[in-house]
Amino acid sequence: MYEIFRIEISGIDGSAAKFVGYCLDNSEEIVPDRVRPSVLVIPGGGYEMTSDREAEPIAMQFLAAGFNAFVLRYSVKPSVFPVALLEAADAMKMIREHAAEWHVDPEAIAVIGFSAGGHLAANLATSASDDVLAAHGYDPDAVRPNGLMLAYPVITSGPLAHRGSFDSLLGERRNDPEALESVSIERHIDTKTPSVFVWHTVPDETVPYENTLMLIDACKKAGVSVEAHLFPQGGHGLSLGTAETAWQGVDGIEPSMQIWTQLAVAWMRRTFAR
Repeated sequence: MYEIFRIEISGIDGSAAKFVGYCLDNSEEIVPDRVRPSVLVIPGGGYEMTSDREAEPIAMQFLAAGFNAFVLRYSVKPSVFPVALLEAADAMKMIREHAAEWHVDPEAIAVIGFSAGGHLAANLATSASDDVLAAHGYDPDAVRPNGLMLAYPVITSGPLAHRGSFDSLLGERRNDPEALESVSIERHIDTKTPSVFVWHTVPDETVPYENTLMLIDACKKAGVSVEAHLFPQGGHGLSLGTAETAWQGVDGIEPSMQIWTQLAVAWMRRTFAR
């Protein structure tokens, strides 16, 4: 059995994010005081929406594998940076503050982001926005996840950027070089970045797979552990690559990459082994 709860997180611009938790109950028959590694799921959508296909279906995969799962439906356009980032920080803070109540291991929380949601996840996990978080009253280390998982992530704001994501994220500052530099993830990976798991499809024409290559290179240079999987087939936004999560139930069925959830679960178990 598991408990479901829903909480609204207020954005600094008056918007509202939706935070949903799926927490497995403990059992007197098994391990009554168990605490579990957990996953915060951040769906994509180009900072214009949050995809249903990359939200609850992903949470259910990790819940079934024995992890607690949380989903953040963050604020999107017309909200601009750092609204969504601060909502993600609030979600992480909440998970750690309620760790005992929700049977969460507070030192074993990974965030998983898809596409633009991957950018948001990486923004929280790296030091890219530590100064912004601190300016809004957060301790960046206290809200930093212990692991970072990414699926076809938006990483760079440079020549290989998914321009639509950065246009929506930055609004009127979308052409400001300083603003773009500050949210180009590959430039902000350092020793504070937790272990990374990432996957991408090479034929992705929406977010070029070179975004992931830049991430890998930056992690290697910073000494950050990274596990990466590149799949030879499939486009963008595949989610689970199944009919259940395919766009309109048709577009996005790709057997070659359906193994990624098994790889991610194995990575979680290794990363948070006690």
